[in-house]
Amino acid sequence: MNKYKKITLDGIIFQNPTFILVLGTCPTLGLISSAFSAMGMGLTVLVILTLSNVIISLLRKLIPNEVRIPCYIVIIATLVTFARMFLDKFIPDLYEGLGGFLALIVVNCIILGRAEAFANKHTVAESAVDGIAQGLGFTLALTAMGIICEFFGKGSLFGLQIMNFKIGMLATPAGAFLVYGLSIAVFVYVVDCFERARRVKANKLARENLLKEAV
Repeated sequence: MNKYKKITLDGIIFQNPTFILVLGTCPTLGLISSAFSAMGMGLTVLVILTLSNVIISLLRKLIPNEVRIPCYIVIIATLVTFARMFLDKFIPDLYEGLGGFLALIVVNCIILGRAEAFANKHTVAESAVDGIAQGLGFTLALTAMGIICEFFGKGSLFGLQIMNFKIGMLATPAGAFLVYGLSIAVFVYVVDCFERARRVKANKLARENLLKEAV
């Protein structure tokens, strides 16, 4: 259980693909001006990442090492095609909002990176948990920044107008870049504070144990 807990915490926090690894910046900067589009992209990547991790883990011993990257791309492209067909049919507003960024999921470095670094070396269960955790980390990051950009840049939230006051720059690519940079800084600072507190606590417990043994 500790193994799966570590995989989950790494995906959401300590190896967050958006704030820590800084992967998938193209859809991040292009879509976070809308909370709906940002969350939609995050959830789409979550599903595709989880399924691709599972499939690649299942086939890892059958895929020749020399052609593993092309095989990964074929698997991911197939899943993206199904995702595009599903969204076009059932959620056309999201399909239009994602635009060309939806097709670019095929070469998204988060999905390819997890396929190569994790799914290719771990069990199906571990790969599924990794896909869900990394996808959640990506989704939460994009949604949080999308809410900030849309609320302060357009005065709305998920398309619902809330206030008239707005900072128009935050609804532009330049504003998205600013929000992204500040979000990384805040996230890294909070994680560093948590890690320092954890180390201090661990050192304190170690000293207390040494004193007990000495007595």
